[in-house]
Amino acid sequence: MPDIKIAARDGGSFTGYLAKPTSGRGPGVLVIQEIFGVNQVMREITDGFAKQGFVALCPDLFWRQQPGIQITDKTEAEWKRAFELFNGFNVEKGVDDLKATLDALRKTDGCSGKVGTVGYCLGGKLAYLMATRSAADCSVSYYGVGIEGLLGEAGKITKPLLMHIAEADKFVPPEAQAKIKAGLTGNKHITIHSYPGADHAFARVGGEHWNATAAQSANQRTAAFYKQHLG
Repeated sequence: MPDIKIAARDGGSFTGYLAKPTSGRGPGVLVIQEIFGVNQVMREITDGFAKQGFVALCPDLFWRQQPGIQITDKTEAEWKRAFELFNGFNVEKGVDDLKATLDALRKTDGCSGKVGTVGYCLGGKLAYLMATRSAADCSVSYYGVGIEGLLGEAGKITKPLLMHIAEADKFVPPEAQAKIKAGLTGNKHITIHSYPGADHAFARVGGEHWNATAAQSANQRTAAFYKQHLG
C-alpha cells in the first residue's frame, strides 16, 4: 500500500507505511523502525504483521532530519549515515511522533482500536518508552539499545511489555543486560526472553547477524503475545 500522512503534534506531517490484512480489519500494530529508516526490511516486517491479521503502520521517525530515509546495512557509507541519523535523533520528539501515529492508527479504517507496538534496535528502545509513556495496549521490544539508562521509568509500565534480548549483543553489553533484567524483574507486566549466542539484529532477515533459530522463537513469542493481548 502507499504511504499515508500523519499529523505531527507540534505541526507539520510525516509519512507512514500502512499495510492491511486481506480482510481489511484487525487490531493495530505500530512498527517502529531501526536506524535505517522505513526501508525494505521494515516494510516487509510491516507486511508480515498484516499477513498475520493486523492493521500495521510503520512511521518515518527520521523526518525531522531527512524525510524518506531508506538505506540498508550493506555498505560502510550507509552505516555511517545511519549512525549520523541515530545520533541526531531527538528521542522526546520521536516518542511524540509515535503517540501521534498511535492515535492515527486507532482511527484508521479497519483497525479494531486495540493497538500494540513493536520496535527493533532504536525502535526497541522506543517500544520500551511507549510502554512507559503511552496508551498502547501492549508493546514488544527487540534488542533495544540504551534501555539501561531509562529504568527509572519502569514503574510507569502498567500494560504488557515483551522484551527480546540478544545475549551476544555488541551494542548492549552483558553489564547493561544485567542492569535491565535487575531493574525490570518484579514488574508483573514485563516478560523478558534472552537468546544465547544471538547478536544485535538477530531478527533482521538478510542481515549479518540473522539468526534463524532465535528469530523464529522470538517471532513466535511475539505472535502469541499479540494474540493474548490484542485478540
